[in-house]
Amino acid sequence: MVSDETMMFSFGVEENRAAKVIKTACQAMNEKGYNPVHQLVGYLLSGDPAYITSHLDARSKIRKVERDELLEELVRTYLERAEIQN
Repeated sequence: MVSDETMMFSFGVEENRAAKVIKTACQAMNEKGYNPVHQLVGYLLSGDPAYITSHLDARSKIRKVERDELLEELVRTYLERAEIQN
């Protein structure tokens, strides 16, 4: 049965893990000369880990975090910085 109610996700400690993995991946991609925004978007949309460099073990680390957790962390951080979140 499908509900019309909005689902609420809460990952708690997982947010910290997602944030660390995103930072590591971005650092690794910068060091290798890749654009982290383009690479992360490609990975998040496709699920293809080839978008993430293996430098600094970033590919292995990012695959251990669900893509929805990574997206939640990115959106949460954006909203906090934009002071939109209540």
